[in-house]
Amino acid sequence: MSLIKTNPVQFSQRRGICFVLSAPSGAGKSTIANALRASQKNLFPSVSVTTRSPRPGEKNGVHYHFLTKEKFEKQSTNGELLEWATVFGKSYGTPRGPVEKQLSEGKDIVFDIDWQGHQLIRNALPNDVVGIFILPPSIEELERRLRSRALDNGEEIDKRMSLAIHEISHWNEFDYIIVNNRLDEAIAQAEAILTSERLKTSRQQLKNV
Repeated sequence: MSLIKTNPVQFSQRRGICFVLSAPSGAGKSTIANALRASQKNLFPSVSVTTRSPRPGEKNGVHYHFLTKEKFEKQSTNGELLEWATVFGKSYGTPRGPVEKQLSEGKDIVFDIDWQGHQLIRNALPNDVVGIFILPPSIEELERRLRSRALDNGEEIDKRMSLAIHEISHWNEFDYIIVNNRLDEAIAQAEAILTSERLKTSRQQLKNV
């Protein structure tokens, strides 16, 4: 019995993944993103730029890059941002350079951005994006979560609820859906998706040895 001889090969470093989490305010995307960063090796945060002021405990360059409105507009005009959007009067965006560098180094990046940001990043990096949309169990539960925060007045909560309903209408633009009924289950599902995407044959690279 003869054996077919083949050239030996080995896997080389794969390109990184843009792991995008989107959801209406109050659905839990930031909590899930933080849990993934804490538990997953080779998963790094994307540090966004923003025109809003730092909140207590936030550090420039760690949580956000805090920019003036003029500097933010200059970066967006010069093509230095992969995506950007204005939410409740404040602008947020993702710097292009650091993301492309991390992807080329095989690092995976988790994004906590809205559906518009997901769309723009997917357009800019179509082969690198995995999009997950996180849904609340119900609209009623979403409103309860927003009111329990006690961060906004009633009028502000009404605005957020109206925006949330619009955001939810874009669920079918994503690769995966997670319903955040129980946080531990939602985190486990996000971890499973990340593992599956990392192991896809289309992401592996072979080289002769």
